[in-house]
Amino acid sequence: MLYRLLDWSRHLIRRLPAAIPSSCALCGVSGNAALCDDCHARFLSHHPQRCMQCASPLAFATTQATRCGDCLRDPPAFDATIVVADYAAPIDQLVLALKFGNRLALAPLFAHLMRDAILREPAFAMPSLLAVVPLGEQRLAERGFNQALEIAKPLAQAIAVALAPQLLERTRETLMQAMLPPAERHRNMHHAFVLPAHAGALVRGRHVGMVDDVMTTGATLNEIAATLKRHGAARVTNLVFARTPPR
Repeated sequence: MLYRLLDWSRHLIRRLPAAIPSSCALCGVSGNAALCDDCHARFLSHHPQRCMQCASPLAFATTQATRCGDCLRDPPAFDATIVVADYAAPIDQLVLALKFGNRLALAPLFAHLMRDAILREPAFAMPSLLAVVPLGEQRLAERGFNQALEIAKPLAQAIAVALAPQLLERTRETLMQAMLPPAERHRNMHHAFVLPAHAGALVRGRHVGMVDDVMTTGATLNEIAATLKRHGAARVTNLVFARTPPR
């Protein structure tokens, strides 16, 4: 079943238009932007109210920032999350094209949309340092790049925040979170990240923004935030392109 799913994803990725500056990354229409106005309006103009901590869509509307029931019952280690969109069609295919289809030209588009999502939050406190979710050595060798870092580099420039690309290290190879049942994801990430000796001074007392492409259950980002706070980080905010809707 897993192999059929991966083959199906790769088939869809190959059907996506090339993401070059003169064509829309979704529909392929010629233009001066990586995403045309029609696709932006159709797929990215709806901004549901979300939990201020984990970014899950809220089932009710409120005039102020609030937390979902899950975050109230079991608060995660991170303090806030900003996302662009839900991880759903066709946005999910953009993510797969970047991660597995080597469409690195999509990374600046993701960064541009993430900057816009930040600017839509008037009360948002800008982090003083950006970092990325690190890949294990084996997965980095297989893929050839870290998609979170490719997004973070243009995002750091767009919001004028310093980037520490090697702030965190993985202690071991972990299984892909998307392939695990929710109950096993926390165990998969437990103690999977460390800060090198020299990095403690960088995070102590600071607000760290963690950049990633997709947030599913939040187990990975929660483990990272807990690690950063053990080393003295004052606040941790996730800056993520797409959020998997809760089931």
